[in-house]
Parts: sequence; structure tokens; C-alpha cells
Amino acid sequence: MHLTLAQLAVTGLLIALLPLAMVWTSSDPHKYRKLVWIAVFLTFDLIMFGAFTRLTDSGLGCPDWPGCYGLANPFLAHQEIRAAEALMPSGPVTLAKAWIEMIHRYLAMAIGVLIVALMAQAWRQWRASRRAEFSPWLPTALFVFVCVQGAFGAWTVTLKLQPLIVTIHLLLGMGLLAMLVWLGARQDSALAPPPPRTGPLPVMRRVRALALFSALLLLVQIALGGWVSTNYATLACTDFPLCAGALVPAMDFEHGFTLWRELGKTAAGHYLPFSALTAIHWVHRSFALLLLLGVGYTAHRAWGHPSLHRLARGIAAVLALQACSGIATIYFDWPLAIAVLHNGGAALLVLLLTMLNYRAKLQLEIARRAASSAAPTQFSPVKHHQ
Repeated sequence: MHLTLAQLAVTGLLIALLPLAMVWTSSDPHKYRKLVWIAVFLTFDLIMFGAFTRLTDSGLGCPDWPGCYGLANPFLAHQEIRAAEALMPSGPVTLAKAWIEMIHRYLAMAIGVLIVALMAQAWRQWRASRRAEFSPWLPTALFVFVCVQGAFGAWTVTLKLQPLIVTIHLLLGMGLLAMLVWLGARQDSALAPPPPRTGPLPVMRRVRALALFSALLLLVQIALGGWVSTNYATLACTDFPLCAGALVPAMDFEHGFTLWRELGKTAAGHYLPFSALTAIHWVHRSFALLLLLGVGYTAHRAWGHPSLHRLARGIAAVLALQACSGIATIYFDWPLAIAVLHNGGAALLVLLLTMLNYRAKLQLEIARRAASSAAPTQFSPVKHHQ
């Protein structure tokens, strides 16, 4: 296992050398910032490819971890994979699924290498300059976070796609993306001129609170969406806006939302009833309406502020796309391309709402400073008595 893990680490390093070389050889003087945004781009790609891996049932394409039948790549494990495929031609182990799963692991390793590079560079720059944009604590937290994410990736395989573990793995991936975007936004603001004040203090407090609330709504909805996907409940309701011909169909919330259980089983080990899958789907669909209203209202309130207008417009557009792709998934019987697009839309909302939260926080700080400087100086007049 240790040898296989080392070989995988070398593979990840080799893949990471391409973006590292692009940054090193670029004429951009702000190479650290460039590396951050490349890491954001690749993490977004990893989330999309992770959705593709999950939706093609390739999560157990290699049924062990970190390698494939104890070997570093499917080429070396070709004989074992073909033997497993001969026993069960539809999987879970096939040559195509093995490659999908291992490419996902290789890309994850490469992003881990990039985060190590970001952390090392941040500490180096911080010690040399003590500049706020090179504060190393967020890159260090990213390193810890990606290690935890790797552990959940391993448990996803070793615990045979247990829904809770797979859902947490998805949430951690989205969290990693959000942290990298926050780091990128910090680098951007350090290089850009100070933004103009866009609103009075009470207004910016409201926008900031709404941005935080929208991020919380999105977190819950992504968790519910992950629970739908990992329990294969996408087609538990095949009509819209009704579900099984009813506004509130027959549902089994107890078994549907028992967290610690095997895939497709109840906590007692029995097969999961269809009404439990209906409950999982229906809750995700219903909460989507709350998300549309909450995040839509946030975009509306941010729309009128010059520094937030483009972000608000992007959030509104992606929100509409998410609604359309979610409905299309039901009407077109869960096509792979639309299902992956729906996952990508969720990741894009994470990116945009993280940027909105960062900029709203920045604008709130500007409004506070402006309010503080505009406050009249308080003093007590001194009376002189003859």
C-alpha cells in the first residue's frame, strides 16, 4: 500500500507540474495569485469529474484504495479488472470505470500538490514581507482540509459508497472550492485599487447578512442534493411539479433520512423502501424553492450596487440554469450530461456566492470606516465662571 501511495503521489506531482510550469514561466508578476486561480479552476473541474464518476457508477471501478487491486494504475491491474468484469459485465468493476475512478484520484492528488505549493509559497512570502495577502493561515487550513477530503475519498471506496460518507465527500469538495475562491478574492483585492463605497452602513449590513444566509441555504441544498444522488433517488419522482401524481406523496422520512446505513439498505439491513427514496427526492425538490427565493432575493438586493452588480447578475443566471437543469433531469429521464451540468451549476453557485460574500464583507468594512470618519467628535464644553 505504501508503495502504491508513493506511486500515486508521483503521478499527482507529474500532473501538477504542468500548471506549476505555466505559472513559473508566465510573464505575470503576480504568480502566487495566478496559481491560486489555476487551483480554483482545477478544483471546479475535479468536482465536475467527481459528479461524472458518481453518476456513471464508477466509484467502485477500483474496489480498493489507494490503487487499483493494489497497483498504481489500471494498466497494471488489467488482468484483475477483466476477471471481475467477466463475472459482472455491467460492473461495478469494468475497465472503463476503473480508468474513470483512477483519473479522478490522479486529479485529486495533483490538486493536493498545488495546495502544498500554495502553502509553502505563502509561508515564504509571509516571512519575507509580512503582507496581509500572504497570510499563511488560510493556505495552511487548505492543506489540512484537503487531507481530510482525501481521507473521505478513501472511506468512500472502503465503505462501499455509504451515502453519508459520499455526501460528506461532496460537501468537503465544495468547501475546498469555496476556500480557494476566498483566497483568490483576497489576492485580487490586494492588487486592485480600493473599491468605491456603494452603500450606507445599514444597507451593506443587510446585503452581508443576506449573502451569508444564501450561502447557508446553498450548503443545505447541496447536502440534500448529494443525499439524493448517493441514494440514487433522482427518479423517485418522475413528474413535475407533482410527485407520483400528488403534491405530497406517500413518504418514509424515517428510513430516508437515517444517516448511518449501507447503500440501498435501512439501518436494520433491509432493502430501502421506495417511499424512502420519494421522501429524499421530495425534500430536495421542496427546499430548492426556498433556495430560489432566498438566493434570488439576495441577488436582487445586491444588483443595485456597482461593485456587486456583475456577481448578482451571474448568480441570477446560474440560479435560473439550475432550476431548468433540475426539471430537465426529471423530464428527460436523468440524462448524464444534464445531471453533470446540474452538479456543475451547484459548484458555480458556490464560487459566485463565495465571491459575493467576500465583496460584501469588503464593502461593509468600507461603510464602517466611512461611518466612523463621518461621526462628529464628541466633547464637553468648558464653562469659565468669573
